[in-house]
Amino acid sequence: MIATVRSVFAWALLSAAAFAAPGDIDAFRDQPAASVLSSATIWGPADIYIGWPTIAKTREGELLAVFSGDRDAHVCPWGKTQLVRSRDNGATWTAPETINNTPLDDRDAGILQTRAGTLVVSWFTSLAFETNEQYRRHREKLSAETVNQWFGSWIRRSEDNGKTWGEYIRVETTAPHGPIELSDGRLLYVGCTTAKTPEERVGVLESRDDGRTWTHIARIAQAEGDDPGQCHEPHVVETADGGLVAMARYHGEGEFANHLRQAFSNDGGTTWTRFEPTPIWGYPPHLIRLTNGWLLVTYGRRKDPFGERACISKDGGKTWDVQNEIVLSQAPGSDLGYPASVQLDDGSLFTVYYEALEKGQKPPLRYTHWILK
Repeated sequence: MIATVRSVFAWALLSAAAFAAPGDIDAFRDQPAASVLSSATIWGPADIYIGWPTIAKTREGELLAVFSGDRDAHVCPWGKTQLVRSRDNGATWTAPETINNTPLDDRDAGILQTRAGTLVVSWFTSLAFETNEQYRRHREKLSAETVNQWFGSWIRRSEDNGKTWGEYIRVETTAPHGPIELSDGRLLYVGCTTAKTPEERVGVLESRDDGRTWTHIARIAQAEGDDPGQCHEPHVVETADGGLVAMARYHGEGEFANHLRQAFSNDGGTTWTRFEPTPIWGYPPHLIRLTNGWLLVTYGRRKDPFGERACISKDGGKTWDVQNEIVLSQAPGSDLGYPASVQLDDGSLFTVYYEALEKGQKPPLRYTHWILK
């Protein structure tokens, strides 16, 4: 694995994409494993900071992207869960609709459509802004009752394609891209929990009633030597044979710091292997299964050359084609990422993420449309 990791780093540094100007897709339009078709901004006025999106494709073919919008900065109190729609495979998009605007900072929105047609949106609220002098007065206005009411991780459901949204459902875990639906109809949510012991940091929840209620069914242990406190922002996918692959962001120290961790379950999420390092450098992961059975993971690269990346597994996550890591974008700095993808009916991929085009700009919501070779 070490030789593989080093060869990937060398490939990234030597490729033309490594020296592309931010926003210039021509330098990496044609790659060994993929071709980039287009890349553009979906939403992002110059004075608005956009962050941490997820995308879903409905059974009617509509694309829905959710994100934290109307922000001042990466950390501020103003974040709202917002939604934009495309009915033409991403060519045009509606203006944002606001789903949530709690008194706290609403961050990291996930979305899925269940087989019943229900939209399920997840997010968490944050008080990280309270240490910022700029927002101290706002924090002082929030009562203890308000904080206790709204601080945590949440889910809301819509049974009418987002025209109206139901009650706020508090859950014990959070992850940027939220839960997925399994082939047996259960919803599965792999995320970081509110458990007080670090060994229980990554928990697995299931819902058997279309997202109305959630039950904790398992936890995923860390690799030997890994610090549980450095594991963050997992996601999960179901493989063609019914297995589950979970990946997570990891920092810590050592040779495999900042490499994605991976765990497997063969019993529907009840038991799991330990997380183990992969040769993929980046974070956090978003996983989907393609129509041909391959797995796709997309992730941000927060070191030079900055940008969004993707990698393919043709064997259910046992190995990843890091030699042919796919460059989806180039960015001027490290405040970027959280790419999430859907496969369109023609087989092409549509990936959304947040990323500035120039240094000093606030990042908008962007996309890359691409195809595998």
